[in-house]
Order: sequence, then C-alpha cells, then structure tokens
Amino acid sequence: MLHVTKSSRLPVGQSDFPEMVERKGKGHPDSVADEAAEACSRALTKYYLDEFGQYFHLNVDKAAYVAGQAIPEFGGGIILQPQEFEIIGRAIDTVLIDGKIHRVPVRALLRKTIKDVFLSTFRNIDINRDVIIDSRTKSGSIDLTGLYNVGSDTVPLANDTSFGVGFAPFSPTEQMVYDVEQYLNSDAFKDKCPASGEDIKVMGLRNGDKIELTICNAMVSKYVHDKSEYINAVEMVREAALDVCSGISCDHEVRASVNTGDILEKDILYLTITGTSAEAGDDGQVGRGNRANGLITPGRVQTLEAAAGKNSNNHVGKLYSLVANRAARKIIAELQGDVVECQIRILSQIGHPINKPWMGDIELIPASNVNFDIISRRAKDILQEELDDYLTLRQELLEGKVKVW
Repeated sequence: MLHVTKSSRLPVGQSDFPEMVERKGKGHPDSVADEAAEACSRALTKYYLDEFGQYFHLNVDKAAYVAGQAIPEFGGGIILQPQEFEIIGRAIDTVLIDGKIHRVPVRALLRKTIKDVFLSTFRNIDINRDVIIDSRTKSGSIDLTGLYNVGSDTVPLANDTSFGVGFAPFSPTEQMVYDVEQYLNSDAFKDKCPASGEDIKVMGLRNGDKIELTICNAMVSKYVHDKSEYINAVEMVREAALDVCSGISCDHEVRASVNTGDILEKDILYLTITGTSAEAGDDGQVGRGNRANGLITPGRVQTLEAAAGKNSNNHVGKLYSLVANRAARKIIAELQGDVVECQIRILSQIGHPINKPWMGDIELIPASNVNFDIISRRAKDILQEELDDYLTLRQELLEGKVKVW
C-alpha cells in the first residue's frame, strides 16, 4: 500500500529549528566497519553465484574493530599494539548439490576481503604490522534461508518486518558536510596535504543564517616534523573545506574549525601514525556511523537499521532505505519546482514480496499553487517503479556501485 502525506512544515534548511548534520569519513572506525562488512557481503554473494549459480543466506553485519595502542611523535612514532578487526555474522558454508557436499571457504574469503578494504582505505597502514584481521561466522537459520527465491529473477520475499527511510534533497548544510568529507578524503587533496589522514569527521550546525563546520582530521605523524608543520596542515584542511562550501549555493555565513580539541601550548595534538584513531583511541562497529544516504541527520526521518553487510537479496532493512532515498531523489528531480522536499518511509511484512510493502508513505512539501493530486499520483508511481526495479538495485549492490554508508 502506498500513501502520500501533504506536509505543512518548512523545509529543513529554512526552519528556525537548529540543523545538525554529521558525516564520518572513510577512515573513521565505524565507517571502516561498514565498508568491510559490505565488501564481505559482496564477496560472499559473488562466490555463491559464481560457484553455485544462486543466492544463499548471509548477514555479515556485525564487526568488532578494536583500537590498538600507539605513541605517535613528530616524524614517526611506535605501534605498541596492533588494531584488531573481526567480522561476525551468518553465512552458508556448506552446500549439498546432487548428493555431493561443497565447502565454502568463508573465513579465508572474508579475511582477504577485509585486508583489501584496509589497503584501499588507508595510505599509511602497514597491513602486516598494524592490523590483525579475522572472521567469525556461522551458518544461517533455516527459517530465514527458506525465504530466498534461490536462483530466480523474481522479486524475493522480505526476510523481516522492518522499515527503511530516505529523503531529498540535501539542505545546503547537509551538502556541505557531505562534500567536504568527500574532498578531504580524495586523492587530489591527499596529494596536496599528505599529512591529512583518512579518519575525518565533519559536523555541521546551522543556526539561523550561520553554518559552522567542525572538522576532526587525524594527522599522519611521519609527514609532520614540528608544531608549525602541524598548524600548516590544519590550516590547509580548513581552507579546503571553506573552498568546497563556497561552491554550494546559500545565503548563509559559513565558518569552519579544525581539530578544536588541540591544546597547542601543551602539545596535545590530533597526531596519529596510521591516519586513524583506531590505532589507539577509538573502536568501531557496523551501523554506528552514517545512514544509508551517507549522513547522520537527527532532524530528519531516520532508522537505526544498519545497511552495511546485510544480504542484498531480500533484507528489507537494507534495501528499503536505499529504495527510499533513490525514489526521493527521483521525485525531486522529476517534479522539480512542484515538490520542495520529500521524505519516504517504507515498511515490510516478513514473507511478503519486497515490491509490495505493507506501507510506503511519501511525505511531500509542495510548492505553492500546485495540483497536489497530480504530484501525489506521480510520486506514488515513482516509488512503485523503484520498488519494481529491485533487481537492478540488487545487481548494482553486487557490483559495488551503491554506497550504503
């Protein structure tokens, strides 16, 4: 059932309600946990399809990323105890075909996948010295594996009674927070400022007509030889952030602060050896960071469901948030000028087809003097199209084309 709600509230970016927005960058321990879990889900799914031609039950959406111990210092430092990363979950490890048992090398496959994630995420981690990687999974529950439409191109049955949410468009504050982290963690910026590590968190606050960003950026000690070099690197981060913000249209005053926890006169600095706080101070878990659209937005519709690591075949807690965001963006793009803002909530019933949700609620803030019945009908059609196009989303997830954090 699809339903449209006409909202009378102001768009988030225009409200007097203070707007708070957060993004944890790719080197933040929670984001690493998300990326590793999602990569493990893809790797297992590809193995099942390549070897057996069908999907099997898996959920590798739990992870323990345990901080190590390190003593960074200007120009270098010492790793006293390595970081530890362990993926936890459920995955089919034994398959019976024509009376023959086939073993799936789940542990070896996941360990290699996690290692590849660390290598692609961090520039300054010694994978053999700084991190211990392992996997701990068991096979899945029979009642859940039975909900798979294995080996078919039909829409499978929902594996849970759960909901997903999405919204569009981003407000200027949300866009700034997202784009700043993306640029600071880009190769282009790292080449200019190699001292900038990958563990970056951007917090945005819009209060009235002022937008302030607070950026926490782990600095890499081997590229910082004294306090003046550290200060210069911090200033490069601040200037780069403001430059990104200047390209986003808004009428607000924008300010940025970097590493505000530093106490320079006491030599208390955000200095690391590896570029992440996980080397000493911060642990990570799946689902504690960015939501499926890449942001943490307490003033918006949200769900606590962790998308990363869940199976891409029929886990509605994952799929519905992705569908909701895609549909909301499409509604704004197609009905631009008629719809100012869109929020979507989709609720499933376990055992029912994914493209036939229990409830799909579309909340629209319409522009003035529009025919609400017309835009409501089109909004419903767009959401249903995205639900029916589920197989495309599933394939894009398998190919790693869809970010879930």
